[in-house]
Amino acid sequence: MAPNPYGIASIWAQGDAVIKAVALMLLLMSIASWCVILIRAWHLWQLQKVAQASRDFWHAQSFAQGQHILASANSRSGCSANPFRYLADEGQAAFDHHSSHQDDLHGKLPLSDWLTSSLKGAIDESAEQMQKGLAILASVGSTAPFIGLFGTVWGIYHALVGIGASGQASIDKVAGPVGEALIMTAFGLAVAIPAVLAYNALSRGNKGMISKLNRFAFQLHAYFLTGAAPKSSQQHSGQSGQVRAFKQGA
Repeated sequence: MAPNPYGIASIWAQGDAVIKAVALMLLLMSIASWCVILIRAWHLWQLQKVAQASRDFWHAQSFAQGQHILASANSRSGCSANPFRYLADEGQAAFDHHSSHQDDLHGKLPLSDWLTSSLKGAIDESAEQMQKGLAILASVGSTAPFIGLFGTVWGIYHALVGIGASGQASIDKVAGPVGEALIMTAFGLAVAIPAVLAYNALSRGNKGMISKLNRFAFQLHAYFLTGAAPKSSQQHSGQSGQVRAFKQGA
């Protein structure tokens, strides 16, 4: 079978250093974006399994048993970081620290405010962990089409220069080089589209997970203040201000 004179191999063989650099850049961007997509999607799937254990937490007979339930969810899902377990640990640590350091400046703060600050800080740290890598997807999705377009413009320019130098402007002389150059635009779109779609999907998944963390944090907040897990948000209308505070921090 005769080789295709207008294929990708022809572009690489006939392209100059700029075209090859653009193609390599798009290839590296594609590899980086797919690595981020696979890693963050796997991590989000693990967090979804861990989040189911947060509902079982409130059916435990003691706080320690609830922590054990959350820890067991880690081993079942293979998740290395459990933000719900981290929230529970931070809430317990904040409660104990406030109770044993009444002479410190933060000891003068109401326990409710100290718990709110500690739990919100834990949620922010977990949110930062979930957002890792998404900046790469955003950068790839926004720049890859323009990098491919640059390769196309550069390729068309050299194709037209070559056609002008040869003095032959027939359709068979123009279609090949120009068509080869346009492939660079297709490469740019092929790199950018998965990155944009994955960014939107992962951002939506992370937003839902942060909402679950906010609800869990509110329940922990009520537990440490009242000594019992709340049965419903309606039974704790006095804590509505805390709910708004946690949601605004998401």
